[in-house]
Amino acid sequence: MQQATQPKQNRLLISSGIAIVIVGAYFFLRDSSPSAPAGMRGGVVPVAASVAKVGNLDLYIDAIGSVTPVSTVTVTSRVAGQISEINFKEGQLVKKGDLLAVVDPRPYQAVLEQAQGQLQRDQAILKNAQLDLARYTDAYHQHAIPEQQYATQQALVEGDSGLVRLDEGNVAAAQVNVDYTRITSPIDGRVGLRLIDAGNIVQANGNLALTTITQLQPITVVFTLAEDRLLDVLPSINATQALTVLAFDRTQQKQIGLGKLITIDNQIDPTTGTVKGRALFSNQEKLLFPNQFVNARLRYKTLKNVVLIASSAVQMNNDQRFVYVVDENKVVSLRPVKVLATEADITAVTGINESETIVTDGFDRLQNGIKVVIRAPSAEKSANRANGVK
Repeated sequence: MQQATQPKQNRLLISSGIAIVIVGAYFFLRDSSPSAPAGMRGGVVPVAASVAKVGNLDLYIDAIGSVTPVSTVTVTSRVAGQISEINFKEGQLVKKGDLLAVVDPRPYQAVLEQAQGQLQRDQAILKNAQLDLARYTDAYHQHAIPEQQYATQQALVEGDSGLVRLDEGNVAAAQVNVDYTRITSPIDGRVGLRLIDAGNIVQANGNLALTTITQLQPITVVFTLAEDRLLDVLPSINATQALTVLAFDRTQQKQIGLGKLITIDNQIDPTTGTVKGRALFSNQEKLLFPNQFVNARLRYKTLKNVVLIASSAVQMNNDQRFVYVVDENKVVSLRPVKVLATEADITAVTGINESETIVTDGFDRLQNGIKVVIRAPSAEKSANRANGVK
């Protein structure tokens, strides 16, 4: 009799245990359901948040550019002769008028002296003819000489005057050739590699270059803009407003120049659908180098006194943008917003007030009425922020 009762008791205990497990699982699943507000579950959702601020937002157009010198000069000799001096070093910074090289001036100096001697001779002849003309003029007025003799002397003086002017031109030409034997820098800039040595023979206006000089200050950057962005740029250009251009290195991590847009090209390239722009940089630190690849950022507009929030705070639902706003009781509410513009990790919006707290991370379990706790930034993010890394 006792053996029959024992199995019944075991089955009753097992059934009771199963019922307890089912009831516990029901309440656990009900409390952990995402449709139930956090307050009903007795817990809060950890989120990251930031405060909306009012400020200005600069809008940029990113483009690829190349550094282009304002002036590049190939230095050649304008007279023929032997190079007797080289007065520059490769890579040297020179000023306009600095002496670069000297062509043997002796042949040209000799020609100059010949021209000067001829000038002096003809000037003396002219002076004598002018004295005779003065005497003939007095005699002619006294009817002491015929008019023919007087006219002949006048013509002689005019002929000698012409010879003197010819001699003066020869002297000036010879002086120019003597000056050309001193090869000077036509611009301020940086000297390139030396292409000729002292002792070489050069030809007048020949193809043999001594070196090249490239102007570094100021310098320009030529970049391309998509034709779709012209409408963003043209209003400011037509209003003669100077637009700022930032130049960054290849990695886009370091700014290497700050300049102004000076012009855009007069037509769109139909093969690429782009138009070229040119910006002028003072290049005081000489970080921009000719033909260097740069990333250009054209600041075409500034939104002033707008509400700024983190771009990560903006969510999308059925083509509607919204954010979660945290009130003073740490309860979130969904708020539709209108995005004015986005630049990097900052977005300008309407529909949010200054100083309101906006959720930026932890959206998985959020909905209206849920209570949240704002978690502190991680140690890594805090260290990055201290080092200027966003």
